[in-house]
Amino acid sequence: MKFIILTGMSGAGKSTAIKIMEDIGFYCVDNLPIALLEKFVELSELQQNTELQKVAVGIDIRSGQALGELREILDRIKARGVTYEILYLDADDSVLVKRYKETRRNHPLAGGERVDRGIEEERRRLAFLKERADYIIDTSQLLTRELKVELEKIFVLNQDYKNLFITILSFGFKYGIPADSDLVFDVRFLPNPYYVDGLRPKTGNDREIQEYVLQFPEAHEFLHKLEDMLNFLIPNYIAEGKNQLVISVGCTGGKHRSVTLANELYRMLSGRKEYGLKIEHRDIGKDALRGK
Repeated sequence: MKFIILTGMSGAGKSTAIKIMEDIGFYCVDNLPIALLEKFVELSELQQNTELQKVAVGIDIRSGQALGELREILDRIKARGVTYEILYLDADDSVLVKRYKETRRNHPLAGGERVDRGIEEERRRLAFLKERADYIIDTSQLLTRELKVELEKIFVLNQDYKNLFITILSFGFKYGIPADSDLVFDVRFLPNPYYVDGLRPKTGNDREIQEYVLQFPEAHEFLHKLEDMLNFLIPNYIAEGKNQLVISVGCTGGKHRSVTLANELYRMLSGRKEYGLKIEHRDIGKDALRGK
């Protein structure tokens, strides 16, 4: 039997993950009372039908004071020789606060106080589960379909998972540096195709812009040095336990140079098994929307 405990922060996407796990063949039980967990594991082991060969149980802060008993229960389950894995979903505090405001839900631990106080207390109570987690997925930057891809990598394709998810983000400095950036690179040192006749309406996703930007030796030297630095940094981030890395590449408007070089960086980092990877172009359409 494959037994997964799905846990993590409220608002990090556990309900969505439960649905995805069902879709990929897991028998799922959400918010199972902790006092029943041992008995549920025992009954699941006794079943010989295929329905209970893959089981996922959602446990989180909704368990209340009983959550304090979970550590001992997990130790007893392990001592009986039952193999289980813990999947922990997390997100930045600012993202969690935003999600709560958008849904107008109250955090279960906030009471009459602000949401961030509830999040702080929840992190403290769940810390032991995060320490024991086999997989930690930071959903701060993930769409539902991207979370599905990550879960399929782990539980369908059985790929090694190193918990780090990298987002490569192009942006325009005139619209502000992305607040969630971990690394920011300024490529405004390259000639700007905005001032070349016929190129202004196009973007870094178009061949003409790519050819213009990449004709300059400085662009290739920048990419070479950046790749070398990331080859050093990423394994160290993984070793340190970092779950989310946002690499931001900026030019003036976020439409030409940054998009081109972000695409090149994505291509260079693709295909590696050590981390998940996606690309976003935050400001690529803003000039068009403003009629510029």
